[in-house]
Amino acid sequence: MKLKGFIFDLDGTLLNTLPVCYTGFRKVLLKFLGREYSDQEIAALFGPSEEGVFKKVLPDRWEEGLQSYLEEYDQAHAEFAKPFPGIEDALELLLQRGIKLAIVSGKGPGSMSISLRHSGLGRYFELVITGSEQGADKPKHIKEILQAWDVSPFEVAYIGDTAYDIIAAKNAGTFSVGAVWANTAQIQQVMDLKPSICFTNVDSFRQWIEQLT
Repeated sequence: MKLKGFIFDLDGTLLNTLPVCYTGFRKVLLKFLGREYSDQEIAALFGPSEEGVFKKVLPDRWEEGLQSYLEEYDQAHAEFAKPFPGIEDALELLLQRGIKLAIVSGKGPGSMSISLRHSGLGRYFELVITGSEQGADKPKHIKEILQAWDVSPFEVAYIGDTAYDIIAAKNAGTFSVGAVWANTAQIQQVMDLKPSICFTNVDSFRQWIEQLT
């Protein structure tokens, strides 16, 4: 098997940003709605981009809510700015081998820009596709990357930490890679979907890249 491209999810795969998302949403929802949401309640809102979430929960003040969220997200991000240990080594190795790199994420463009700026990861990826307010459509976005690269789905891997990431990879026809090294990863749900391969730590992922390419 010869892979020509790797497409990554961001939250929980490249960066430990889910705690930042929870913090940002919790503060803004408390400010605008007057109660503190749990991580589980916030996670239940995920799917649409942040713009879509705020249009749903704050229909009359969504723009103000979104701006407040991005400010909170930016401030909270400093503590979680570094990629998971070993991720940059893995990305450098892929680039050295001539592998194309992209991101397909459900995040909105505002928070994606903040994450890439804080982490410095933007320099690795030639294409970045964010989510939409209607909801995540990762299979469609993965296919857009395949078309842009003019490669077969069988020549590309999609890497993510959630069940939806594995479903999206399979629906797009790509090699599906479970990345369950974050403490927020959906380990059992990912394993139940039988990805092409699954890694519980970044070191084993990097070693696999060395053997693969």
